[in-house]
Amino acid sequence: MKRKIYDDLLSWKKDGTKPLMVLGARGVGESYIIDKFCQNEFKNYVHLNLLENTGVIELYNSNQNSEEKFRKFKILINFDIEQENTVLFIDEIQECESLIAELKFLCENYNHVKIICAGSLLEVKLKRFNKSFPVGKVTMINMYPLNFEEFLMALNENMLIDEIKSCYEKNQAIASPIHEKSLNLFRLYLVSGGMPESINNLLKINKDVINYDQDILKNIIGAYLNDMNKYVTNNSEKVKIEKTYKSIPNQLGNESNKFQYSKISSNAKSREYETAIDWLIASNMILISHLVSTPLIPLKGYEEQENFKLFLNDIGILNNLLEINTKDIYLDNISLYKGIITENYVAIELVNNGFSLYYWQSNGKAEIDFVINNNDGIIPIEVKSSSNTQSKSLNVYIDKFKPKYAIRISTKNFGFDENKKIKSVPIYATFCIKK
Repeated sequence: MKRKIYDDLLSWKKDGTKPLMVLGARGVGESYIIDKFCQNEFKNYVHLNLLENTGVIELYNSNQNSEEKFRKFKILINFDIEQENTVLFIDEIQECESLIAELKFLCENYNHVKIICAGSLLEVKLKRFNKSFPVGKVTMINMYPLNFEEFLMALNENMLIDEIKSCYEKNQAIASPIHEKSLNLFRLYLVSGGMPESINNLLKINKDVINYDQDILKNIIGAYLNDMNKYVTNNSEKVKIEKTYKSIPNQLGNESNKFQYSKISSNAKSREYETAIDWLIASNMILISHLVSTPLIPLKGYEEQENFKLFLNDIGILNNLLEINTKDIYLDNISLYKGIITENYVAIELVNNGFSLYYWQSNGKAEIDFVINNNDGIIPIEVKSSSNTQSKSLNVYIDKFKPKYAIRISTKNFGFDENKKIKSVPIYATFCIKK
């Protein structure tokens, strides 16, 4: 299964002089793709899993100096990682804070050594790091579930990808039968989501959604809930994390268009649940979008910390938590929740392409689902779940802020309104929106 992050790994191999740390939620396939990359691209490769090699943990927790630890480390793994065309993959590195801290020494003294690190809830662990983290001495990249483009790659729809990209760049309508095919494949993606195991099941059953195994996503959700026992201070914190996570599918339908602590429990206070939200963001299980008071550069400077939305990291997981039947998803029979699911899907695609998430409101009278900063400035993005694209909010925004153009995502074909400067993007082509 081809992943776009592979190109980032190749760039690191060519130019990187720092250890590489890959961050991602459970189930996104980081260990698989790193292992495949190391096997394909290096002559010599050793895979070290710290859950299975406690001797390395014991060594790095000792009081010996860094040089001595490194010498003995090579003896322990019986592998000379300094030889040419060699890579070391340290999996589950979160099990040893001391080794993470030692990455600074390795970067400064052995930058010819290629080291890749990954681990379960690694970013959560880093948030609660007790030792000195090697700031500036480690390259960090994020890995997400497969986005829709990668889903099409898994289906060997490479010619379709090229056609979608071409029509996006030219603002040219795609052929009607191809448009319908793309919408059908998009609905198929809503069933499986982007988790590799889920997509593999869909391929195994030849895309027959009736026989799709929903237990795969249920098991991933169960593993997420089990993970909530890790790196918490007490059981009370674990309970708050779980309650916050489980509230998100319903929160997406809030009339206030923001996350409400009262939807977790009637007497919930923000100060009681801020740590739970931070834990979920660090775990990469959720995505956060902040309200901006004014859509100007830099967007970060105008964000309102207290007003935000939370999305789930995978559209298949969202639909599973909502207990929507796979047949209803594929037949587009999801009524009012269709818009909520579509907005969460767009959030996932934008984050996958490197965007931070922001939205804009005007005194409750108008709302823009997303505002992004790309080479054309601040661009508003309106999300519609159908072909009905009438919107007062986007017109209000355009009149007020005069963007170079606006993007409207819907089930309509590609196009460009020269008068209003609105670029029409079919929902399946969201992956084309780049920085």
